[in-house]
Amino acid sequence: MFEALSEKLQATLSGLRSRGTLSEQDVTQAMREIRLALLEADVNLDVVKQFIGAVRERAVGSDIVGQLNPGQQVVKIVNEELTELLGGPAAAIGFAARPPTVIMMVGLQGSGKTTATAKLARYLQSEHQSSVAVAACDTYRPAAVEQLVMVATNAGATVYEQGTDRSPVEIAKWALDRAKKEGKDVLIVDTSGRLHVDDALMAELVEMHKVTSADDVLLVLDAMTGQDAVNVASQFAAAIPLDGTVMTKLDGDARGGAALSVRAVTGKPILFASTGEKLDQFERFHPERMAQRILGMGDVLTLIEKAGKEFDEREAEQMEKRLRAGEFDLEDFLGQLRQMRRLGPLQGILSMLPGVGSQMKGMKVDEREIDRIEAIILSMTAYERRHPDLIKGSRRLRIARGSGTNVQAVNQLVKQFAQVRKVMRQVGRGKMPDLGALARGRR
Repeated sequence: MFEALSEKLQATLSGLRSRGTLSEQDVTQAMREIRLALLEADVNLDVVKQFIGAVRERAVGSDIVGQLNPGQQVVKIVNEELTELLGGPAAAIGFAARPPTVIMMVGLQGSGKTTATAKLARYLQSEHQSSVAVAACDTYRPAAVEQLVMVATNAGATVYEQGTDRSPVEIAKWALDRAKKEGKDVLIVDTSGRLHVDDALMAELVEMHKVTSADDVLLVLDAMTGQDAVNVASQFAAAIPLDGTVMTKLDGDARGGAALSVRAVTGKPILFASTGEKLDQFERFHPERMAQRILGMGDVLTLIEKAGKEFDEREAEQMEKRLRAGEFDLEDFLGQLRQMRRLGPLQGILSMLPGVGSQMKGMKVDEREIDRIEAIILSMTAYERRHPDLIKGSRRLRIARGSGTNVQAVNQLVKQFAQVRKVMRQVGRGKMPDLGALARGRR
């Protein structure tokens, strides 16, 4: 996400970082390049002017103190202002004092509202252990109710639906009464959308807000529509009290104009970001972390949180014991690969590491290589995986045939694993691993 903008901003700021002194002309030139990068990213013009003005005022008028050189100080200022532009401190859902908390999901057709509703339901169950029900109130779009029933059920939520014969307002009121009777913690209302904003849509949403006394109204926006998303946000904000936005398709947005503009235009924070098609590719939006990722500073906190959710603590303890005993075989290696893949695409994981994202510019991580490694290991017998030293000539030929690869690929994996096992044994004994040997073994 934000690849085009990130690349241009990092290129501009990298020249400033290395300078020991900065003139006002240097700052002016940098601001001109940043302004152009933001405009090319489809950021709202008024937002760009405000952002550049704030950065320039601080960069030219500030006393350069402490350990940061002037170039690094400008980078720090850009990071802080970018964080503020994206929303400042991370915002959160407001839960009602007495359940159920009612959340209205509003937006145009095609924004990903129904899928975002299911993703939010899954998120609230996973992160807050909430009992969630979803009301199917989109009665206009063909098959919208059926779609919601399918995705929300897969997300583990209870679905309240009455087909398309009743009005959305009536269904919302009925669903709220049922949620109260069944003791649900949260009711998410999937409202009707339109191809464009019109008076009938807004009047219906206002009435639904009235009958449900919604605690949160979240506007779902397609990040890839850029300024169109910002215009839609302005129109919704003028008609109904919004509490925040949900940005969908953020993983496909190379520019970032909508995400960088919507908070400044509406005054409402981005609460969640949808970063893929799967139900679990949905996360709370952290402006500071996103700003750091855009500027190539990584996002270690999000990576740690992902690892904390996906890595099994008992498995980790067992692995530690095996390492201390000097045991590490291909079964362990396969398990570690699978745990890593549960964090998401490797390209995304690597981009969260400080400094790595900029080095990966133009590079693509081949996920199929991991598939090949897994196929090779799974073509081995359980005994061979536990005793990789036994994998010699005829065994390697059989494994290559079984995995659909070749003997060279099996040879390479066995050689690389031998180096990895050596390092892991050194770590298990509390020694610093010989990384040079590891690098030489991979060549």
